Amino acid sequence: MFYIAFDPIYAHPLPDGHRFPMLKYELIPQQLLHEGAMEAHHFVSPSLLADEWVLTTHHADYFYRLKNGQLSYQEERRIGFPYSQALVERELRIAQGTIDGCLFALEHGIAFNVAGGTHHAGSNWGEGFCMLNDQAIAANYLLANKLANRILIIDLDVHQGNGTAEIFQNEDRVFTFSMHAEHNFPFRKERSDLDIGLADGISDTEYLSILEQHILPLLDDFAPDFVFYLSGVDILATDKLGKLAVSKVGCKHRDVLVLSACKARKIPVQVSMGGGYSPDIKDIVDAHCTTYKVAAELYS
Repeated sequence: MFYIAFDPIYAHPLPDGHRFPMLKYELIPQQLLHEGAMEAHHFVSPSLLADEWVLTTHHADYFYRLKNGQLSYQEERRIGFPYSQALVERELRIAQGTIDGCLFALEHGIAFNVAGGTHHAGSNWGEGFCMLNDQAIAANYLLANKLANRILIIDLDVHQGNGTAEIFQNEDRVFTFSMHAEHNFPFRKERSDLDIGLADGISDTEYLSILEQHILPLLDDFAPDFVFYLSGVDILATDKLGKLAVSKVGCKHRDVLVLSACKARKIPVQVSMGGGYSPDIKDIVDAHCTTYKVAAELYS
């Protein structure tokens, strides 16, 4: 059984000139259905997240100015998208989809959000195409409802999860792990509980060795009872913003390593897709779809 949060609004909140970063959200479900990797009933459209759950994570002043279209020019520019109410609604649906996925994963082991991984959003700012931090909101939801006591956030996007690190800097029940390109955005990084900054140009063998060296002891030593996995595919050699040199095969092995380790330890995991900026959209969609297919093999 699978739960995949998806809503058509994920793909259509922007003018045509800004649509490329969003196009994959529409193509991933189409590709998975075309290949027979997933079925239509696996895809669920989330509702809008209630304000009270946003406010467990984000400052009220920031959130209500965001919601009411009152951000400054500088704040909007930092986010990277022109403001629209549809875009805010998209963020609220994404965050609710991640929460819904957590509830499903607690029962069935794993769940996905076609979008999400909005890890640059901090407690009082948006940045880098991120307005609300979906996995941070969901982690706080689990803690508030006593559905988890020790949460590990595994962030393998090529960019550091600076917003997530800032949000949980004083929360011992959440361990933030970010493995990213060191000389890449954001250039002012926050401090995660464990940061692994990678040199430019690292390819499959070294990348996977470093990941295995850290992730397996972390799962055993911290012993989380829930895992969030941000599976960005901007680690690919083809990515125009990534600076790493991981192949599609290496990206698949990364997913196998993380998901098989969680499954072996019977830790439920919620997966948000994160970034991907290869010039050929097919490279992005193929790599993201592989994450789902890895899960299908492990959890079927």
